[in-house]
Amino acid sequence: MALSIALLTISDTRSLADDSSGDQLQRSLEAAGHRLHERQLCLDDCYQIRRELSRWIADPAVDVMITSGGTGLTGRDGTPEAVVPLLDKTIEGFGELFRVLSFESIGTSTLQSRCLAGVANGTFVFVLPGSLDAVTTAWDKLIRAQLDEQTRPCNLAQLRARLKE
Repeated sequence: MALSIALLTISDTRSLADDSSGDQLQRSLEAAGHRLHERQLCLDDCYQIRRELSRWIADPAVDVMITSGGTGLTGRDGTPEAVVPLLDKTIEGFGELFRVLSFESIGTSTLQSRCLAGVANGTFVFVLPGSLDAVTTAWDKLIRAQLDEQTRPCNLAQLRARLKE
């Protein structure tokens, strides 16, 4: 089943023209048979992030939202703080498993990643670091399989219809 996925790049320095991580996510989701609903870029500003995500959360045509960027520790990195209040439930295992997988390529630097996932109004939300390596790791090793209803023993795609019970 093809899902409709919205992508949001969060950056104070990138534009859509040089957003290699966003490009990689778009290519990956399309190669997996999903549809790009919309792709946007916004500054690392809590209220701009919430505005974009809230619009997609309210849109029944959006099944999944993926953000990239703003998950670090600097003063401008505020994506987790912007997203967490919008979530109905968190998927703690996503961040935990991402950091384990990321350790293979970046070692202990993975502890600086504050990536997370959750559900908001029946929409899956994935908050990823902005690096090309991070979005590739997250998609290839976690998200792709969980958005494929053929993945066994279970997957997130199968749960979509029951999220608002």
